[in-house]
Amino acid sequence: MSVRLKLTLSYAGFLMIAGALLLAAVWLFLLRYVPERALLVPGGTPTPHGVFPIRSRLLDVFAPRAAAVMALLLLFGLAGGWFLAGRMLAPLTRITEATRTATGGTLAHRIRLPGRNDEFRELADAFDAMLERLEAHVAEQRRFAANASHELRTPLAISQALIDVARTDPDRDTGEILDRLHTVNTRAIDLTEALLLLSRAEQRSFTPEPVDLSLLAEEAAETLLPLAERLGVTLETSGGIATASGSPALLQQLTTNLVHNAIVHNLPDGGTVHVTTTIATTHPRSVRLTVENTGDPLPPHLVATLTEPFRRATDRARGDHPGTGLGLAIAATITRVHDGTLTLTPRPGGGLRATVELPAADGRRPGRRPQP
Repeated sequence: MSVRLKLTLSYAGFLMIAGALLLAAVWLFLLRYVPERALLVPGGTPTPHGVFPIRSRLLDVFAPRAAAVMALLLLFGLAGGWFLAGRMLAPLTRITEATRTATGGTLAHRIRLPGRNDEFRELADAFDAMLERLEAHVAEQRRFAANASHELRTPLAISQALIDVARTDPDRDTGEILDRLHTVNTRAIDLTEALLLLSRAEQRSFTPEPVDLSLLAEEAAETLLPLAERLGVTLETSGGIATASGSPALLQQLTTNLVHNAIVHNLPDGGTVHVTTTIATTHPRSVRLTVENTGDPLPPHLVATLTEPFRRATDRARGDHPGTGLGLAIAATITRVHDGTLTLTPRPGGGLRATVELPAADGRRPGRRPQP
């Protein structure tokens, strides 16, 4: 049976039970206050004992009328229950139609259920919010797939062109072609590894454990120091112990990506990168990693898009270190799977400030790192 029919039968059944109880109460009232027999009155029906049987005559009169009332209640309950059930279930019909529309691939449809804020309105609003998030996610995935295909096709096309040159021009310097092929293939491998890391990070397939962000910052700075010196960038680290809860490998990748991005996207000469780890003052159970770098002034609308895959601030990228375009996207994904927040803000004097706020490890209160 449909839900509407079930509700109709439920309404009619409840109305029948209420009517039966009401008639039973009336009958009990009559039995209590009406005498069983009375003396014969003028014009009354004669009896052997000269009395008038009131209750028996009352039952003869009451029973058929009670049955008629119950029949009317049954008809009224069925008709009224069917109407009320239809009115009550009307919002579900709109939600079902929206679900079928979304199943067909149209995610732009919204229910926008009017009326008061009842359970159906809350369900419809929650469904609209889910469709909105799903539409945004699907659009992001499509952009990501298109951009990834474009980024991967570029080194493959260059490799094909170099191979064709080597095949058609035997006098061409083979060593030069091999060096360029090595550079192109290295970039393709780096891009593929970045895509795999981004995919693994989104799966949350790790066991959380305490991780000191200050140690990760020092390790990233030590690893990237030769690159910073080659580009003329001063790299500084400071702060205290900041113990977060998460994956050491992913958080190390997060820190390395932020520091690498700050080094590469910097001033041509004399730039600085400052990495700090602190306790978040606004949230006692959170720790904070901040990476600041100098550079050209950045408009806020550009900064807001830097965490999207393959988005680059081309006006501040170093030509010899273009990167894969996934550094900040990977950092944002790692932060999200650790239930944290990544905030990018332009610095007043130029450059970028990246702030990562993560939940502190349970039972580990961040404190000051002992000085050597």
